Amino acid sequence: MRNRPDWEYTLHIPHDPRAVGICRRALRDILTTHGLPALLDPAELLASELLGNAIRHTAGPASLKIRQSGPSFRLGAWDSDPTPPTINPHPDPTESGRGLHLIDAYADDWGWFAVNGSYGKYVWCELGTTSKPD
Repeated sequence: MRNRPDWEYTLHIPHDPRAVGICRRALRDILTTHGLPALLDPAELLASELLGNAIRHTAGPASLKIRQSGPSFRLGAWDSDPTPPTINPHPDPTESGRGLHLIDAYADDWGWFAVNGSYGKYVWCELGTTSKPD
């Protein structure tokens, strides 16, 4: 694996569902620019779920953070609701509630933390930048 320099981008978005697509396109450009084409599809899926949850479950703005640090690639979404994310144990396949299941299935790791007490939360997930065996 070649040594990659660390980098980070933060995209601040309004409470507007159209912003999710805008962030996906920006993410695609960022990953292409940094030579990470293998992450395009999984990162777009995960970013869509993270931001979709932020827009769907809050009334305020949100942010998407995209970071490469060593062999780890991290996506994170901040939103203004401090309520912890929960995985629906029995999601309806025809309705919402599947986002965290997708994140849990596709990401190498994920979690969340409260931001400044009651000023929202940050939900993150990581993908390795090296190939994983099938």
